[in-house]
Amino acid sequence: MIPIADPRIGEEEREGVQRVLDSGQLADGEEVRRFEDEFADFCGAGHGVATTNGTTALHAAFEALGIGEGDAVVTTPFSFVASANAVRHAGAEPVFADIDPATFTLDPREVERVVRERDDVAAILAVHLYGLPAELDRLREIADEHDLALVEDAAQAHGAEYDRRRVGSFGDAACFSFYPTKNMTTGEGGMVTTDRADVAERVARFADHGRTSGYEHAEVGHNFRMTSLCAAIGRAQLPKLVDYTIARRGHAAYLSKRLADAGVITPNEPSRTRHVYHQYTIRYDDRDGLRDHLSDAGVGTGIYYPTPIHQQPAYADVDADCPVAERAADQVLSLPVHPELSTDDLRTICEAVESYANGDAPEPTADTGRGNA
Repeated sequence: MIPIADPRIGEEEREGVQRVLDSGQLADGEEVRRFEDEFADFCGAGHGVATTNGTTALHAAFEALGIGEGDAVVTTPFSFVASANAVRHAGAEPVFADIDPATFTLDPREVERVVRERDDVAAILAVHLYGLPAELDRLREIADEHDLALVEDAAQAHGAEYDRRRVGSFGDAACFSFYPTKNMTTGEGGMVTTDRADVAERVARFADHGRTSGYEHAEVGHNFRMTSLCAAIGRAQLPKLVDYTIARRGHAAYLSKRLADAGVITPNEPSRTRHVYHQYTIRYDDRDGLRDHLSDAGVGTGIYYPTPIHQQPAYADVDADCPVAERAADQVLSLPVHPELSTDDLRTICEAVESYANGDAPEPTADTGRGNA
């Protein structure tokens, strides 16, 4: 089976972990500080604060920006549920605006409509879905016009660019995840990047039990600290990220060229953006049939995401009108695009998609309802 993800862990990561083990400083420490500085520099941001994962990065960012009870945050319903959960963890209310069907990211027109309809919106949370930046210039304009904070959820977009500038440097805060399947990993981990020293200071304080110094605590915070073990893996991964991205983009270009006439809708990359293809996501009306066929052909796939957040049981109390997101949820299918793919893997993926979309796939068997490819 060609896997949908295949994290790379090499000798450099092992050496970094051994270095930390030998030092005896396993928890938060100098290794984390170095990773924070290196990752912030990579993003072109003034400050970086490491956390335990992408969700805690978002939560800490909202706390640092003063977003809480009585506030609404406009965001997308087409994302992993953590995006909205973090808003609720901070005590605020997620309000959903629909997406652009071509990019799967927030439609700025829908964001502006929601902002004008409500008087409690305090922030916009823009998700750079699948590795493609949201329309940051227009969202920044809306945020500035209405005196709102802009937060980037860049959990899937390490190294992605908008107007030749890396994400993580546009919002009042930006949040990354280093989960194993992301474009780079620390095993588990997150990061907040920002140009605002006050935000960085408050994130760091909140992530360390509200600590100001010693055993002085100015507020009730959490333990969201990254370990030195995770930071060592991240420091080894970061120099490899550019090559990982080149590989992902090369594989995506191959897939898009080969599948151009295969009856599926391939990913869109607007001219002002640089997609890093955390996921290579196509659209197809018979998504579930295609997925079954690809599985029979030995191709792993993923559906990100089959149920929009506003239709999740945990958000049953939310009233949202997002037909574009709902339609996308019925059509999207992610194909392998990770750096470990071989040319033979890419051919296999394309041949399997082409055979089904062109009607050349075997008929499902009576016993299993699945193709025989």
